[in-house]
Amino acid sequence: MFKSILFVCLFSLVSIHGYEYQVKYLDVQVDQFTYTSNQTFQLKYLYNDKYWDKKNGPIFFYCGNEGAVEVFTENTGFLWESAKRFKALIVFSEHRYYGDSLPFGNKSFDSVSTRGYLSSEQALEDFVDVIEYIQSSAEGEKDRALEGDYNLGRRYPVIAFGGSYGGMLASWLRMKYPHIVQGALAASAPIWAFPNMAPCNFYSKTVTEVFKNASQNCHDSIKASWKLIDDVTKDNLGKQWLTDNWKLCTPLETTDDVQKFKGWIGDIYSTLAMVNYPYPNSFLRPVPGYPIKKFCAALDSSTQSNVLLKLFEASQVYLNYTQDAQCFKWDSGSSIDELGLTGWYFQTCTEMVMPFCSKDNDMFEPYPWSFDGFRAECEKTFQVSPNPNIAEKLYGGLRIEAASNIIFSNGLLDPWSHAGVLHNISSSVVAVVIPEGAHHLDLRAANKDDPESVIQARKYYERTFRKWINEFEISEQRNREEFKRYKMRGNEDTNDIWRYLQGTRMVKEKLTVPTKEVSYVRNVEKHSNLGMFHPALTMQRLHYPTTIQF
Repeated sequence: MFKSILFVCLFSLVSIHGYEYQVKYLDVQVDQFTYTSNQTFQLKYLYNDKYWDKKNGPIFFYCGNEGAVEVFTENTGFLWESAKRFKALIVFSEHRYYGDSLPFGNKSFDSVSTRGYLSSEQALEDFVDVIEYIQSSAEGEKDRALEGDYNLGRRYPVIAFGGSYGGMLASWLRMKYPHIVQGALAASAPIWAFPNMAPCNFYSKTVTEVFKNASQNCHDSIKASWKLIDDVTKDNLGKQWLTDNWKLCTPLETTDDVQKFKGWIGDIYSTLAMVNYPYPNSFLRPVPGYPIKKFCAALDSSTQSNVLLKLFEASQVYLNYTQDAQCFKWDSGSSIDELGLTGWYFQTCTEMVMPFCSKDNDMFEPYPWSFDGFRAECEKTFQVSPNPNIAEKLYGGLRIEAASNIIFSNGLLDPWSHAGVLHNISSSVVAVVIPEGAHHLDLRAANKDDPESVIQARKYYERTFRKWINEFEISEQRNREEFKRYKMRGNEDTNDIWRYLQGTRMVKEKLTVPTKEVSYVRNVEKHSNLGMFHPALTMQRLHYPTTIQF
């Protein structure tokens, strides 16, 4: 019997933005990996079985990110649309220490002893508990492990979904627990953002390129603004001028305030790049379609003579698209309100150590990556010292050849894309590159303004899901036949079941699922190393040297 047994349903049905789900909680252990305490807490998950064919349908499982699970439930429309076509059960699991899943309530971040149980490892084990609870509950076999005999109960194929950090978790869930999850779609998952895996300016460089492609003048104005801010804030009069003209909720008073203000502005530009979708959205904040183009157009057409005033006018595309803001909060350094920043900052100070910097060619103010400085800040803020190598040790880093059944998708408008997997690792760990895509655009609901590359990518995902499910059913059938033969034979040798299976198992033929998939590419030299959907005028079929023609 697995660790978590208490199940509570608090609400019968919730409907937000047209998505209906039940809100449920599962008791999971605070510490999943030791036997020193049996303390538990309630992990929240959202559940919809409206479309589920309980006889043949799969489970679509979303791995929660660094925020309340509802945020991702409402912005992952592709999962909902695909679940209807696959007659799948829908589950969105919240990540521990975010949203309502707080192990120690409002004291969860008070000390190292309470916040120390926040990690990706613990979260993955939580997800396994939720999946196993659902598997056993659906079959009515919660205590199957106590029966004292070999019993191969009914299982459903599970496809893991996730975007951004959730995409990292989805891929790691498949890598670490392949017997639990049949495959994973990891969208915009920067699994290579850790030390010695990507240049530290991968993020700022991509944001720079996106703004420069929208407008050279826009790029140049931003690049020049950092010195202008320093110049105007040298005295208190200048700080007050900037406070008034940018309508800041709290005044700029110190040099540290000015640095934080600049970080806040930089975060605006970065977030604009992440949500640079072709249609209006409110994922992280309400913005129009292609907001960077709108931002740069507003700056280029401004009649203001002062660059900082031009930037303020342009920033209203992001800060005040709904036109109901009276002033703007800058003092957190972040322009995003919906995510659990305290939890994420703690994770970056422990296991998610991602080097960031900006170089002279980037539009941001140049700054170096200093691990010593970063460590000092972590020790001051959270009383912990970061472990820069732990993610690589746990999840393989650049060496993930042993993994299987994972799709890594990345949009080239997304600042995180160049820390993601942009080439095929094997025949079943493949990369889908979406040139017109921002941060996990492909996970969002279908929209009439979606670029063709996104439409084609989603079709490929569903063909791959079908393949994974078929392989699961074939494997399950073989396992059932082998266990049936064993039980008919009798349990004379219960201490060596595998010896018997080795002797009776028929040679398994290689599973092949014929496909007729077309990848749209341009300027590709090494076909076998790149999976790319591109609406090029010249199309060609790529034959990956495996059972998948990609």
